[in-house]
Amino acid sequence: MTNNLRIVFMGTPEFAVSILEKLHREGLNIVGVVTAPDKPAGRGQKINQSAVKEYAISNQLNLLQPTNLKDSEFVNEIKKLNADLFVVVAFRMLPEVIWSMPPKGTINLHASLLPNYRGAAPINWAIINGEKETGVSTFFIEKEIDTGKIIDRKSTPINENENVGELYERLMTMGADLMFETVNKIQNENIDGQNQVVTPELKSAPKIFKQDCEINFNQTATNVHNLIRGLSPYPGAWAKFNLNSEQKTIKFFKSTLTDIKVEGSKILVGENGILIPCSDFYISISELQAEGKRKMNYKDYLAGNSVESMVIPS
Repeated sequence: MTNNLRIVFMGTPEFAVSILEKLHREGLNIVGVVTAPDKPAGRGQKINQSAVKEYAISNQLNLLQPTNLKDSEFVNEIKKLNADLFVVVAFRMLPEVIWSMPPKGTINLHASLLPNYRGAAPINWAIINGEKETGVSTFFIEKEIDTGKIIDRKSTPINENENVGELYERLMTMGADLMFETVNKIQNENIDGQNQVVTPELKSAPKIFKQDCEINFNQTATNVHNLIRGLSPYPGAWAKFNLNSEQKTIKFFKSTLTDIKVEGSKILVGENGILIPCSDFYISISELQAEGKRKMNYKDYLAGNSVESMVIPS
């Protein structure tokens, strides 16, 4: 294969860096990299550069940071790059004037088996909903988000105790390999893609808000376990407890299922964690974060707290 396809890459976070790095390392012709503008972050409002920008600078790639993707100056600037293909990973919604520009199209990587789990948080929702399988998909960008023709898909099982952080890492590597294969296909063939077939049982993956992270212990232990691992390590599933007659929020990051049937409503200490009653079985919590405290394992938590003081509000 001759690497003469002129590619513009668009992305912002670490997930996108792995794909950009793969394409660049394999010798593809990256003529431009587009990422988000720098912005202040944290308590000190220190100017924060995107992970993609850091990679582009360290590898001397042509970098663009538009504030407005419809701005005529940016449109003209990107047009001058004379790209054949735009590759988009974890970036903003593109206006049609941009995604319709390259003759080979604009392609995107999505961390689900499209058309299932369209939306902003596909990895989280796949775990929260207890899916046994997920994957990555490449597709052509069209007007509606995540609806374009599918080019390639690659699947992987989700392990019973796997959390979002762990699955994210695996999908990042899979996504880099799949995107490289897809770009090769587009360079060597006339790729059309396949229309997405929408059926009633498909699930969506909307952005996650604080209220989505609240644990309801009246649900089954399996549902609670899936919510905890589907939000770990970030943003973290949480619940309110009465602690010594004062209501506090506790976040949970690591749990395992037990076969201990619930009798009563008391919280107990088990061999490998704090046992919290759900609607059917106890769930064992081994990593948590009390309000105003650092994240810790259950033994460190119990060194300064007792389960007798933990009461689930009715």
